[in-house]
Amino acid sequence: MKYRNAAVSLATCVAMAGAAVGALGAAAPAGGTTASPANVTVGPGGGTPGTSKNFTLVGHDSLFGRGMNSAMTIYGHFAYIGNRTDGSATCGVGDPRGPGQNCPHPHPGVLIENIQNPAHPHVVGEIGPPFEGNVGISSREVRVWPRAKLLIVMNFRCSSVIHACPAGTDTQFPFDLKFYSLADPAEPQFISSYVPTSAAGLKVKPHEMYLWQDPTRPDRALLWISTPELTSDPTVPNMMIVDVSKVAAGGPVTEVAQGNWNELYPDGGSEVTFQNDLYTHSMAPTADGKTTYLAMEGGEFLVLDTSAVANDSSPGTVINLNGDLLTDPLNRPIWGNPLPGCLKECPEGHSSVPVPGRPYALTTDEIYGTFTDPTFGCPWGWARLINVSDPAFPQIAGEYKIAQDDQSFCGSPADDPATEAFTSYSSHNPTVLPDLALIDWHSGGLQAIDISDPANPAQGGWFSPQPLASVANEDPALSRGPNKVVLWSYPIIRNGLIYVIDIRNGLYILRYTGPQATEAANINFFEGNSNLGDAVKLAGGDG
Repeated sequence: MKYRNAAVSLATCVAMAGAAVGALGAAAPAGGTTASPANVTVGPGGGTPGTSKNFTLVGHDSLFGRGMNSAMTIYGHFAYIGNRTDGSATCGVGDPRGPGQNCPHPHPGVLIENIQNPAHPHVVGEIGPPFEGNVGISSREVRVWPRAKLLIVMNFRCSSVIHACPAGTDTQFPFDLKFYSLADPAEPQFISSYVPTSAAGLKVKPHEMYLWQDPTRPDRALLWISTPELTSDPTVPNMMIVDVSKVAAGGPVTEVAQGNWNELYPDGGSEVTFQNDLYTHSMAPTADGKTTYLAMEGGEFLVLDTSAVANDSSPGTVINLNGDLLTDPLNRPIWGNPLPGCLKECPEGHSSVPVPGRPYALTTDEIYGTFTDPTFGCPWGWARLINVSDPAFPQIAGEYKIAQDDQSFCGSPADDPATEAFTSYSSHNPTVLPDLALIDWHSGGLQAIDISDPANPAQGGWFSPQPLASVANEDPALSRGPNKVVLWSYPIIRNGLIYVIDIRNGLYILRYTGPQATEAANINFFEGNSNLGDAVKLAGGDG
């Protein structure tokens, strides 16, 4: 039900919010495990800009102070950084220069960053029009498949409300995945594009993606793609898996599998019961690809059997995953106030990733401020560790939040109207080692969490940068409040250093020195949205 996530128009989003209000009197869905764990840990630090603990700043680049950065990926000595906004000059909501086209969006394409010297990262190029940096379209997600020297950029229409883009439709501003050769990593060359298309021929809008290289066949690479659709129609995918193995050589993208599990929820996944908030937001398979953890937005968390995909058991066909859940939605772990009727602490599952080599998954919830929805704001969203040793009955083992996510912060003097409306002290993208989780926590900075005891996760440190004095464009929803820090991307660990993106303030390269620091220091390469680098080794070969 968040404007940034729903694969629908703004008008539909407004209608969805109205439907949610109308559903407040409905009965709560049956089933699920609603009991809270014995311990919910509150980390005190992270919400104050310009503070840190157990992190050392190695390098920083403001990325031209453009103020609307998105995801990052790394190949060799280069990083590629997408953009949340577009190539227009549209003024964002609340921008004093607006309304109109008075707010230039500098460097709107995918930036190419030289990180050979981590102490002095710097931009050396940009992928711009006609492929990137176009009007109405955001380069939201990026990945690299190093073996094929292949850069993948996910493009889709950006919002006129929260991304400072012109209003429009998916027809005016179409979505696709674009592929580039990194034979010369400083000069990516366009290869081809692909529009996610279901087995029935329906074009479906992508939102997030996970890159999986087959550990048994390194020349085989698949993309898990979330395609969030507000429907229980089993033929309309909420997730697709596609094969990109042949793209670098000029070959096609081939669909491998798809699934939609909404109708398996109570009341058949009714949009009234689930406040128009039931869809697959994101997903992550285990390193071996045989099990996938689904972040189901208002539907919390599910475990899916993807062994048929990993084993390539049906080459040449599209595998239907609708019947392959290992978790019946009736037995899913439920947190917050059960839908419908919740006004605060509604489940908003954003990410679900495996804890390598251990029978746990880590989930994050993402809540924006009240600017996007009156039911949002404090206490925002946080992280949970879920025991998946019995995937039929996953159980919440422990929860971790920061001080601004605690109920005691809500309504306090620090929770002023601008903070409540235009800030998010919410968890977002996690990168998880066996005993250490690194989570970009929006205005809570980068959080390091010791998860060696999943029932008692503990703050190991945080990094909240000193914000830039000004940027070309403030994020209309996330940086118009007093806290000008917005850590956003999946952290990437490379040669023991941690690379993170702040939407507003740019690239930061850090060294972690707190509890479980040895785990991070010993990593050659690891990220939360692929199984590249050290992922298979950390998983112990069994996912």
